[in-house]
Amino acid sequence: MLRASGILLMFLLSLFLTNSFSAEIVGQYDFVRSFLMILSGASLLGTNQAIIYYSGILTSKKSFGSIRSIYFKMNFLILIACSILYLPLLVIDKEIINQIFNKQGAYELVNLSLQGLVFYSITMLNIDTIRALKHTLISEGFRNVFRYTPFFIFSIILYIIDSPEDLVVWFIYSFVVIFVISTAVVYFFLFKKNFPKSAAHNFSSTEILRTSYPMALSAISYFLMQSTDVLFISAYDTFESVAYYSIAVKLATVTALALISVNIVIAPKIASIYNDKNFSQLKLILKKATRINVVISLPIIILLLLFSEYVLSTFGSNYILAKNALWILLIAQFFNSITGPSALYLNMTGRQKKLNVILLTSLLINVVLNIILVPPLGMLGAAISTTTSFVISKILASALVFYLDNVKTFIS
Repeated sequence: MLRASGILLMFLLSLFLTNSFSAEIVGQYDFVRSFLMILSGASLLGTNQAIIYYSGILTSKKSFGSIRSIYFKMNFLILIACSILYLPLLVIDKEIINQIFNKQGAYELVNLSLQGLVFYSITMLNIDTIRALKHTLISEGFRNVFRYTPFFIFSIILYIIDSPEDLVVWFIYSFVVIFVISTAVVYFFLFKKNFPKSAAHNFSSTEILRTSYPMALSAISYFLMQSTDVLFISAYDTFESVAYYSIAVKLATVTALALISVNIVIAPKIASIYNDKNFSQLKLILKKATRINVVISLPIIILLLLFSEYVLSTFGSNYILAKNALWILLIAQFFNSITGPSALYLNMTGRQKKLNVILLTSLLINVVLNIILVPPLGMLGAAISTTTSFVISKILASALVFYLDNVKTFIS
């Protein structure tokens, strides 16, 4: 229900933005959102996934109290990563960045993304830390409802005072607000609670990085596959096209609601059960998870196919231009539903490097196809590129899980 509430809030926000601000302003916002997502894949260093992995391992070893020191060390790693990522902007000429994206003002948007990166990254770590501390409802509240609320409020204020040009700036400020609140919850509420006495397992920053960086590569590859299309459209087309296409992506992503929701619950269980080598229970959990996903996702996919024009038109008459792109993106989500949590399984069972090979291969295919298809086909070319690479990655990941452990993540 929290996931559904988050999706509803996201679409109410999108409806408000597309009907209250110009498509160019909305396109700039979607550009920054996509660029920030890619950057966070590098700055997080996989810590948000690794904290879940460690929670499962520490639970199995009955030393859960050690998760606090792991969290503090992860914050330190994120601060270093964000500082390193910002350094190139200090030496690269402004016009070079504008030329790369073929847009005047691209430098300012990139600069804003990098300035907000540390707040965004630690917020994402906080959200998964709360989940690792067994407070899934609070975690999902932040991930879905609270994550969009400050920006929604800011955008309404900007509309009332007629300052649309500040929309992107206040999008970044919204993550400063969520960073402060989520950090306060972790520090002053959850970490102040008494942890059960247990044997301590100390992990150095190097050990944590060794565990998390393969997950970071997975995240970077995944986020690039999700956002490369937007960046290519930004470079070869207009910000208006970015806005139209981004709505199609958001609509297609709704169908992944079930899989994401189930993954939230089963991620630490997979790590713990796999560590105990209880494969019969593991197979049962994955079988149920995939079936739940298909039952929920398939009707949504069918409804979006049948009523795509009507749904897109609610965001503005010109957004119907993204109809064909939406249809193609829904093919990717169909494969996502029937192949189940294959990538999650590989991450939670220590096969991050194998997953990285699959994701990097798919990313390469994605980039090559975008280079070939986006200039002549625009949004349609981006959708074909994304769907092709995504389907390949899901099929390969599911096949690898079955080959390694004789475990089916796909529908059966």
